[in-house]
Amino acid sequence: MKRRERRSVDRVIRDTLAVVMAGGRGTRLNRLTARHSKPAVPFGGKYRIIDFTLSNCINSGIHKIAILTQYRAHSLIRHVERAWSFFRDEFGEFVELLPAQERFESSSWYLGTADSVYQNLDIIQDHRPSYVLVLAGDHVYKMDYGVMIAAHLRKEADVTVGCVSVPIKEAGHFGVIEADEDGRIVGFQEKPKKPKPKPGHKDLALGSMGIYLFSIDYLIGVLERDAQSPTSSHDFGKDILPSIYQEHRVYTCQLDVESSDYGYWRDVGTVHAYWQANLELIGVTPPLNLYDPDWPIRTYQAQLPPAKFVFDDDDRRGMAVDSMISAGCIVSGSKISHSLLSNNVRVHSYSTIKDSVLLPNVVVGRNCRIANAVIDSDCRLPEHTVIGEDLEADRERFHVTPEGIVLVCPEMLGQKVRYGL
Repeated sequence: MKRRERRSVDRVIRDTLAVVMAGGRGTRLNRLTARHSKPAVPFGGKYRIIDFTLSNCINSGIHKIAILTQYRAHSLIRHVERAWSFFRDEFGEFVELLPAQERFESSSWYLGTADSVYQNLDIIQDHRPSYVLVLAGDHVYKMDYGVMIAAHLRKEADVTVGCVSVPIKEAGHFGVIEADEDGRIVGFQEKPKKPKPKPGHKDLALGSMGIYLFSIDYLIGVLERDAQSPTSSHDFGKDILPSIYQEHRVYTCQLDVESSDYGYWRDVGTVHAYWQANLELIGVTPPLNLYDPDWPIRTYQAQLPPAKFVFDDDDRRGMAVDSMISAGCIVSGSKISHSLLSNNVRVHSYSTIKDSVLLPNVVVGRNCRIANAVIDSDCRLPEHTVIGEDLEADRERFHVTPEGIVLVCPEMLGQKVRYGL
């Protein structure tokens, strides 16, 4: 990138407002979103899913952020207030939370992604940005938004859409994009039953990441026209993109997840994908490196003691192998292998945990055997509990994915659910 272009991009970054869509239910995650919106679901031991989007903003130089909330927003709002309150308003930096609220005479909940931005246009305009970057707050990914902004300016685009290659069998959950050799969008399918593959890649499709870059004036015009349409569902993917790509300059910015140091993306929208993405972090050279000092992931740091492993007898040894163990955990005379334990997990003696993800405040009793499972926050597993060995028996009590991953939540154990965490 030439020096003059870099200066131009830097100015645009400083004048860009990020609008993070963080109101989703995440229904494919089953009971994991019974207490939280999807962006507030714990991930990676001590983080929440939204931390990755917000960290991308900070690491890309974007310090003006508005977060739109709706479904079960309390835990998300509390987390953002704790973790992201370090901005300095006198320097033009901020993170604002914009809950759904009655704003018009015919007010309603957000009808779609485009409507959620439209209902907050007055607040967005008050910040006087030149560009608005609309972001999904419910994916785990690593992306330098400066690359997207540079591409937008270079191609003089009306809209630039962030996209990534996805397996064709999973593409039906996304907007599927067709683009020409220059990256201009020439076709778009929203969550198609038969997705079109990328040219030369029968097993891959080009999926929209739910990331859109607009100039503020163009965005206002598009949203006002959409708001007046009685047939629109007021969604960026279903309505906005299909209505503009043929007559306007709509381009892709593809996230390179193979060769770029700043390219990683996972859709953690299903229990299996969530389990898999968590366990990927354990690898010797994980695709998402949480230890990268050049791209730190920020979050709320609870005041917790270090993890502890106790007892060293032949039949009662506290140990963890190929695992990530978070602060506040105590592993007492049990073995953890290829698993991820979130903050404040307690594992009592003579138990084994393998290929599993335990969320905060889980307690595992003595003589338990847990495998291929996701254990939700605050579960208390009684002594001698066995999970992941007999899937037919697991299905009678818990949720089992088609891939054989067992999700256990407090209410499935007959335990009281703590809401608002």
